[in-house]
This record gives sequence, C-alpha cells and structure tokens, in this order.
Amino acid sequence: MTPVTTASTTLPLASRAELLVGSVIDSSTSLLAQQTHDIVRFAMGSPAAEAIPTDQLDEAARSALHGADAFDYAATEGDPPLRTALLEMLEGTTDATTAERLTITAGGMQGLDLAAKLFIDPGDLVTVESPTYTNGSATALAYQAELAEIAVDEEGMSIDALREAVERAGRTPKLIYTVPTFQNPSGTSMSLTRRQELIGLAQDWGSVVLDDDPYGMLRFAGEALPSLHELADGDPLVFSVRTFSKIIAPGLRVGWVDADPSLGQLLIHAKQAMDTCTNLPAQRLVADFLRAGHLEDHLITQRQEYRRRKEAMQAALTEHFAGRATWTDPEGGFFLWVSFGDDVDTEALFEVALAEGVAYIPGNAFSPARRFPHDLRLCFASTPPDRIREGVARLARAVDSLAHR
Repeated sequence: MTPVTTASTTLPLASRAELLVGSVIDSSTSLLAQQTHDIVRFAMGSPAAEAIPTDQLDEAARSALHGADAFDYAATEGDPPLRTALLEMLEGTTDATTAERLTITAGGMQGLDLAAKLFIDPGDLVTVESPTYTNGSATALAYQAELAEIAVDEEGMSIDALREAVERAGRTPKLIYTVPTFQNPSGTSMSLTRRQELIGLAQDWGSVVLDDDPYGMLRFAGEALPSLHELADGDPLVFSVRTFSKIIAPGLRVGWVDADPSLGQLLIHAKQAMDTCTNLPAQRLVADFLRAGHLEDHLITQRQEYRRRKEAMQAALTEHFAGRATWTDPEGGFFLWVSFGDDVDTEALFEVALAEGVAYIPGNAFSPARRFPHDLRLCFASTPPDRIREGVARLARAVDSLAHR
C-alpha cells in the first residue's frame, strides 16, 4: 500500500490499513453538521429526536445511576442486572435465549466486529447482500475478507444468486452476512422459505450466518416472521447481532450478541482486547428502563408513528416521482430504497440536493462494487410527515435541476 509520510518520517502502516474504507453513512453526520442552511435529513438511519423516550430515560437515570459502583468497570460479558432484564424482555419472542448465549456489546457494530474477529481470516470468502449495510461490508473488508455481493429482491437475499456466486468462486463462504428483516438499505425482508433455505445451505457448507437484525421489533404491518435465531434452533453456525440503538436510543451504544455457548470465552477475550466492557452507566440505564416496563409501550407508539411516516413518504414520492422512479414498500424498520432510471446519477445529485436542502445516502455507498449509481436510500423514521413532504419536494427540485444542467 502507499505509505503515509509525516513531516519527519514514513509511518509503517499495516497492509490492512488501506482496507479501512469507513462509512459514508456515519460521515454524513459530520457533513450535515457543517451546513448552515435548513436541511431535511433523510440520510442517517436513526430515530427522530422526539422518538427518544427521554422522560423515561431520565427517570431510569435517577434510580439506576446512584452510587460509585454505577461508574465502575463492568463484567466483560455484561452487567448482571441488564443481562437478567434482557432475558426477561426476550422471553416469548422470536429471539428468546439463555444466559450462556449472551454477550453485551457496545452497540450492534461491536457485535459485527466481534464476529469478524472470530471467524474471518485474510482471503476468506464472505458473502454480503447487494445492496447491504455499508458498515457491515466495511468490517469484513477490514479483516481482509474477499467479498461476493448477492442480489436482493422483494423477498430479501436471493438464495439462487448465493448458490451461483459460490459456484463461480469455486469455494464456500466462511461467513454469510445478512440483514434479514427490514433490511438496511432496501427495507425488504427475507421470506420464510429463503430463511429456511439459507440455514440449510449454511449447514451444508459449514458457513457462519451473521444475522444482523436491528429492526425486527419495529414491524408495523404484515405477518411476523421467525428470526434466523429461532429457525436455527441453537445451531452454532448462526451468530446473531442485536442492538438497542433503533428501539431506544443510538447514543446509548448498547447491544448484544447471541452465540453458541462454546464461543462465550472467546467473545470475552476478544472484547477485553477492544474495550474491557460496555459502558456501565448506559447498561444500568437500559436495565432500569426495561425493568420498569417502558419498552413495550414505547415500541407500540413508535410502530404506529413509523408507519405514518412511511406512508407520508410514499405519498410524497408518488406525487413527485410517479413514472420517474420506483421504491420499496417495507412492513417495518426505517428505510425506503428509491430507484431512478439511468438518467439520474445519485452521487452527482447529492450536492445539488444538499444545496436544495435535503440529504440522503447515494446507492453506491451500499455496494463495495458500486452497483447502484441510480438508486438512493431515504430514512423516513427520523422526520415528521410535514417535513417529509417538504424534503421530497426539495428532492424533486434537485432532480429537475440536475436534468437541466
């Protein structure tokens, strides 16, 4: 790789350093902070400020964060009160589990990093959905994986395309990365048949399925599907990553992984080399929030609101882009995936749209091979309906402006 030279020396960077591609999504936060004009923000996949249950979190803080022990180190596998509250929360759900399978993490991203650290050797084949969550593919690349992109349609990742990619590669994947429910960025969900086929293929190949599901609790329409965790019924090849970032607040940076008990000590060793333990005050805050019974009422409210916002965005897209674009119709989660014809380059459009006062993430950000130059992702969850209508109108003006350049 190209060495980095300072004023006084050339730094001996590791070969993997050039594979640290970063995140267009996360970088958008800094970019938007630099803007001084009004912007409707469809870019970052986060709950709206008004969706954060601040009153209940304030209440939890008053009871959970008293005493010096609340600000100490925690057990690497997670603080016992949170582990207990989490097990109780999951009981009876499609993600029900047992204590020996749980490790508390610093958000979902640390769960992805732990999986990559445990399973990926340099040169290993890792399959990712196309489009996919950019931080997931970036994590695999950071561990020097070779990526194969697998097409996504209205039923989620195509299992036929997965088989074909493996046949072309001439080897089976070490790891299969999927966001099976309300996928980021497309919003689609993997059908039950495909979930079952995926687990069967993984068992045939001996491949690990990295099951990343931040949005499963945010279903506002349609019939619930069993998670990959439930369908696997304890199969050690399924490694599940979850987070409180989308269902409570992203700033908490608290999540968990559910993995075969044989991996428990390895996960502890890997995490101790990262951060020793997940932030203890945040763990205590989440534990108290769960024990007080706030989560279910909060989720009911948010599901209703996210459905309202999705429908507002679809109505606005119909008003301004009928016949010019198509978009997905998710039954939960945060995102719509919008596809234009070949005449709209969404990367070229980005600066025009930003000047017009609306932000989104271009489609190429969700493909290491940059397969989606005419697509973009919109987050409906973070914006109320009136601002959604304004934002889509601004996007339409930007598209028209670009066409006349």
